[in-house]
Amino acid sequence: MGVLDFLTWWKRETLGTALFTWRKGELVGADAYGNRYFQEKNPAGPRRRRWVLYRGEVEGSKVPAEWHAWLHHTSDEPPSDPAPRRDWERPHVANLTGTPSAYRPPGAVARGGRRDPTTGDYEPWRPD
Repeated sequence: MGVLDFLTWWKRETLGTALFTWRKGELVGADAYGNRYFQEKNPAGPRRRRWVLYRGEVEGSKVPAEWHAWLHHTSDEPPSDPAPRRDWERPHVANLTGTPSAYRPPGAVARGGRRDPTTGDYEPWRPD
């Protein structure tokens, strides 16, 4: 681990966050993706500060909905076991924009840029 690893927030937690977590953090739990969730041991104000240390690259969309609710004080209790999924629910997936797995609609340049031919209802604008 080099000096830049301690100073760059987009790769993992900074040195300051790691020290703050070590001194004042209390581990609350972890999700299925390896992210760890903390809260202050002894809060100074009425509410405890809550935060997440990401596994791997720092990306907010890696946080599942139930942990997002806890982080933002929408729910008081941290999620325990994963809630049972409903038939219509899909598993959580982080934002894939900018990755090879990103959604590319038909005709997108990254997908080859080929569109279906028009059906005759399209009339291009021509200046007079």
